[in-house]
Amino acid sequence: MTGLGSNQSGPDTETVRLEIPARPEFLGLVRTVVAAAANIEADFRDDRVEDLRLAVSEATTNAIEAHQLIGLDNRISVKAIVSDERIEVVVRDQGKGFDPENLDIMPDPEDPQRLFFENGLGISLMRQLADESDISTGDDGTTVRLVIYTRSYL
Repeated sequence: MTGLGSNQSGPDTETVRLEIPARPEFLGLVRTVVAAAANIEADFRDDRVEDLRLAVSEATTNAIEAHQLIGLDNRISVKAIVSDERIEVVVRDQGKGFDPENLDIMPDPEDPQRLFFENGLGISLMRQLADESDISTGDDGTTVRLVIYTRSYL
């Protein structure tokens, strides 16, 4: 693990950076760091921090799988930017990328066929759990940006 640190990025903004090996054992660390970063600003509702932790976990899991799929040893970067109004988390991998608009269509959650889908729910979860989510992807990797707002900015 390298690159863990906090620095002042602007007025009333804190940035925490983390680089992890592409291994599932580091997911708990990422979730802990994101929750700790959110606690820099005390006005986040606990349930929203938990939503963000889950969304970031999904983004990080996808990044780990993207690296493992092509045997890439490079680290995955996670950056949390916290301000009075929001926390923004950016997860970046160096995998081969994908088209986020061309994903397999999942059956509705109530459909019994949904039980046969072990994977493929992460992006949908990220989009539902975050106040904002963006995915940019290309041959050099994928960047996922997730944002939740504090109570006072909802």
